Amino acid sequence: PVKCALMASLSSLKTSVRARPAASRAAASARAVQTRAVASPSSPAKTTTETIVGPGYGQNVFRGAVADGYLSKYGESAKMLDDPSWAKDVKKADVVAKALVDWALDRGATVFCHCFQPMGACGVRHGQVGMVQMSMLEFGPDGKPYYELEGKTILKGETDGSSFPNGGMRATHTAGGYLALDPVSPVFLREDTIFLPACFVAYTGQALDEKTPLHRAVQAMSTEGARLMKKLGVECTGMVNNIGLEQEFFLVPREEYYMRPDLQLTGRSVMGAFPARGQEMSDHYMGPPTTSTPALEAMREIQDECFKLGIPLKTRHREVAPNQYEMAPLFGNAIVQTDQNLMVMQIVEEVAAKYGLAALLHEKPFAEINGSGKHNNWSLSTNEGAQLLNPPQLLAKTGNDMVFPVVMAALVSGIDKHGDLMRMSIASPGNDFRLGAMEAPPAVMSMYLGDDMTTYLKAFSEGGPAAYTPQTKTLAFGADAIAPIEVPAEDRNRTSPFPYGGARFEFRACGSSQNVSLINTVLNTIAAEGFKTISDRVDAGESVDAVARDLLSKHMRVVFNGNGYDPAWPEKAVELGIWRIDSGVEAMKRFNDTKNVELFEKMGVLTGEECEARRAVLLEHYVGTVEMEAKVMCDMIRQHVLPCCNDAGVGDRRAIQKGMERIEKSLKEVEEAEDEAAKATLARELRLDTMIKVREACDAAEKECPPAKWTLGTYENLLFLDTHEF
Repeated sequence: PVKCALMASLSSLKTSVRARPAASRAAASARAVQTRAVASPSSPAKTTTETIVGPGYGQNVFRGAVADGYLSKYGESAKMLDDPSWAKDVKKADVVAKALVDWALDRGATVFCHCFQPMGACGVRHGQVGMVQMSMLEFGPDGKPYYELEGKTILKGETDGSSFPNGGMRATHTAGGYLALDPVSPVFLREDTIFLPACFVAYTGQALDEKTPLHRAVQAMSTEGARLMKKLGVECTGMVNNIGLEQEFFLVPREEYYMRPDLQLTGRSVMGAFPARGQEMSDHYMGPPTTSTPALEAMREIQDECFKLGIPLKTRHREVAPNQYEMAPLFGNAIVQTDQNLMVMQIVEEVAAKYGLAALLHEKPFAEINGSGKHNNWSLSTNEGAQLLNPPQLLAKTGNDMVFPVVMAALVSGIDKHGDLMRMSIASPGNDFRLGAMEAPPAVMSMYLGDDMTTYLKAFSEGGPAAYTPQTKTLAFGADAIAPIEVPAEDRNRTSPFPYGGARFEFRACGSSQNVSLINTVLNTIAAEGFKTISDRVDAGESVDAVARDLLSKHMRVVFNGNGYDPAWPEKAVELGIWRIDSGVEAMKRFNDTKNVELFEKMGVLTGEECEARRAVLLEHYVGTVEMEAKVMCDMIRQHVLPCCNDAGVGDRRAIQKGMERIEKSLKEVEEAEDEAAKATLARELRLDTMIKVREACDAAEKECPPAKWTLGTYENLLFLDTHEF
């Protein structure tokens, strides 16, 4: 009866969902690339075809040609925005503000806000950002309204610093928090609002956000990288960190989602019997998107919205698990890409709802099938365009074959020393269920280089030549009609957490719901220290090649080219001295270890107090997540599982009742623990032991219960859009 009532209340939603495809097809038609006849520039008498790209694409981001059209009215050009120093000049800021108002009004926007990234937002805060939206409307002395935005207003904002997670750096009586415009990340527009990306700090100057430390880390990497390049005789004014993020997510029927309190409140199913079919046939992976469900149209609209914002969301495809998808952009500046990825996640959730779907960004929304990640493809280049991880291009740009092995020595040594920080950076609550589960690399922080590069670097460390030319091979298909192709000499290793992929490293262990600011803060800080170590030793009298050879000889142990899923590998890694931290909670605790505080302070990225605060925020966030999961599980047992079992006369009701009581007792123990670390340790035990055992009893009861008497949404109805009624 409960299920019938709920389904009846959702009938209007379902009707509207069914009605959407026709409108969606019309929208798709409007999106299609169009052409028009225009006069040929070379011959006015002739006409040629001009491509008209999708309507509004790139128009909702203030940069390039769009910005140029408005700044030119005030005697400036978009080139001014390429140099972040404009934000230190109030007169230039006044010009930008005036141009922003003109642009906004032309696009129908009359509201602005500073947009910042508070800590502790992963998996719980929509968009993972904070803001206060303010109208640009003013009234003159005569009462007439007008729109205005001043330079000083876009450069600075003020807000409450105490009500966001801050690890004790702020309190109600010391609540000052300030925002400063981030001139690296472009202003963008959605609906009636322009968004000004910003950094968020306390009255004391301590970082209260995810973005400020990333800026500091990129700056340290750039400074130390340029310093090292000069010692190699390479012209370099600074460096850039580029990343590309592969965003995975699930799309499930929204009416079934509304029948799952756990998915609604925590993003993860804490119980659910597995259906007869899963991912065992790999039939969903890269399968053709179907027009019989709203998923394809939703992804098209997601791309549309992103293209309007200048986000190059290039790819879309089905992933391994049923109802799992991936979308990924082109590479870009790490700071900009991070902002854009947060917006992509927000758009995914919002657009999915329009099509009668719910988007699940959690790392492990369903047991027994693959979870979702966000592969962080990471590379470095000089401001002059030399790509440090692309050997042929790097040599062509610099003319110095010593650059590549020196850079690799810095990175290999850094990852060997600071694998604990890499593990900490991916320790999101959702990754508890994902790492090492044959769907993501294990919690061993090794790196894959392939036999070709490994052999080269080992030979170099022993005095061999610096020159390196990546090998390739010709791959024949065995059919005369199919032309052979050239491929890298190295295979792909998807079991390594940090494999080299040709011109980049891919940090594969990142969680799908994470803000990758911390991840790239860690990677850039490690790189900065590696560059600094080499430069300092050269300043002390050693030769640059001797330092690089020494670092490689000491730290090549971190390179593992084998099968990371081999059950014997984690123990072998420990024997070799490679960082292995199975528990995400234990990894979080290492944030403020002496070694790590010294690293962050030395590189000017975080102070000891900031490290302590961030450790506290991570642990509090973990505990809060587990508390919500445990409470919703008890609610589901009390309100659904036990009543259903009683009605159907199935299941071990006594075991389920006792299990619920154990969860509630364990929750009380978590709440009474003395500090964040102790609470988190107990919460992890509750989550990965007690709750799993109780789940087994609930799932067994569901399997026995007739479907008409089970009032919760089932895995079978949640996971197979292709067989769902729309």
